[in-house]
Amino acid sequence: MIRLEYIYILGGLLFCTVAVLEFLDRANAKRLRKTLFWGIYGITFLFGAELPSFVTGCLVIIMVLVTGWKDLGTSKVKTTAEPERRQSAMRLRDKLFIPALCIPAVTFLGTLVLPEIVIAGKPLAVAKDATLVSLGLSVPVALAVALWLFRQRFVTSLHEGRRLLTAVGTVAVLPQLLAALGALFAAAGVGQVVAASVTRFIPADATFLVIVAFTVGMALFTMIMGNAFAAFPVMVAGIGLPLIVHKLGGDPAIMGAIGMLSGYCGTLMTPMAANFNIVPAALLELPDKNGVVKVQIPTGLILLAVNTLLMYLLVFRF
Repeated sequence: MIRLEYIYILGGLLFCTVAVLEFLDRANAKRLRKTLFWGIYGITFLFGAELPSFVTGCLVIIMVLVTGWKDLGTSKVKTTAEPERRQSAMRLRDKLFIPALCIPAVTFLGTLVLPEIVIAGKPLAVAKDATLVSLGLSVPVALAVALWLFRQRFVTSLHEGRRLLTAVGTVAVLPQLLAALGALFAAAGVGQVVAASVTRFIPADATFLVIVAFTVGMALFTMIMGNAFAAFPVMVAGIGLPLIVHKLGGDPAIMGAIGMLSGYCGTLMTPMAANFNIVPAALLELPDKNGVVKVQIPTGLILLAVNTLLMYLLVFRF
């Protein structure tokens, strides 16, 4: 059976490889700090399930101290020359998108197929982890397709991965930290505070207003926390389960799915989602670091309105 931990191991191997490459780059003045940062990050992926929580917390603190409260900066990586890349792009044209399209295709197919394949009485992947397992498996598949299509060696992918990862920098750890923040908020009872605030101003039987409070709240909490996964446990504990599901009889699956989509609308509209909105602006060298966010705000608002309407029409119909 393919366990979710195996996917984390793949990620850990990548981060540890980046750490080794940084250590071997003697021309980089920050190579030791970068080696420590990516090496520790890789260790948390490789051995996170076995390490005590206290040890993992200490490792995270060390990662923060290593950065020196500043970004570690990008690394100069030996890569293909500009003329070579242009020539490859002209040769492949639309085929350039094939490796990227392999990721959603393999993820979708694996989600449907892996739980149905039974070996020795056990499914190849349990249903609750099938999507994440399939997403993890899609990456090596896309990599293999890219290497074949672009006629490159495997080591090239490691150097390119290092280049992109160091360009993203410390922001790469933000999704995990924000997800942990959401769990802390939920454990601290923030959801109950949200529920009390909502019921104080909105009657519990005002179905549409409760839906609006949930979807807009998901977007707003995501904008504050930078990640829909961090907002989700707070809003579900505060509004989703007690009001929409238990009191009004809504479908929990639809509530959860559309609720997450509403959170993603907030992701489009916040600089806190730095890995989505600020890093692309830096990579594209845009003059306005908030330029991506400004362009996405109309789309985010329209999608939020659509998600609210869909939630109202569907969550009580099934």
